[in-house]
Amino acid sequence: MMHRHFDQELADLKTQILRMGSLVEQQIEGSIQALVDRDVHLASRIIERDALVNGLDVEIDETCIRLLALQAPAAGDLRFITTAMKISTELERMSDLAENISERVIELNEEPQLKPYIDIPRMSSWTMRMVRECLEAFVRSDATLARKVCADDDFVDDLTHQLFRELLSFMLENPGTITRAIRLTFIGKYLERIADHATNVGELVIYMVEGKIIRHTSQPVRADNGA
Repeated sequence: MMHRHFDQELADLKTQILRMGSLVEQQIEGSIQALVDRDVHLASRIIERDALVNGLDVEIDETCIRLLALQAPAAGDLRFITTAMKISTELERMSDLAENISERVIELNEEPQLKPYIDIPRMSSWTMRMVRECLEAFVRSDATLARKVCADDDFVDDLTHQLFRELLSFMLENPGTITRAIRLTFIGKYLERIADHATNVGELVIYMVEGKIIRHTSQPVRADNGA
């Protein structure tokens, strides 16, 4: 009976992570939508909603600490709980970055739009997929999908460098664009960092499933089925 109760608590913890992940996805998507639509009100709502993500982060931490203290889990269950605790921290940081994007959107809307937004929505789409897939890998205990997420980070890095080069050319040609270009560069950097956090989640899932710590190592993370 006690074991069944513990299994239910682990299932509830997984649900908490998914709820937080869903809200974070909405935060990221909304911040980029606010940029494209020049929607200050949406950007402001994203900033306000960050408090909800922070609340979920605290809830998950409290759940994990209680399970560790009262259930003394071993082996796979212990890895699952400690991984869930770390994933909630990564998700909370992603939401902070969506908040940062929204702050830059509000500033950008004080001036005319610098350029059509093509690269940033493309980066966002790729990054959002990484976030969805790292959460899916967690739910399914899928180390192969987790490795794919880690490998996909290289593409976001490439897009970030491409965006920076384009914006640098704007700044060199017309000093009047510098402030706007720098803010767009920040947004690109925030998206790159969100992708980094998704990669961290992927690495955590690999640890959870295989017991291997691949962070800060040279061990290849490329997915078996390619990236």
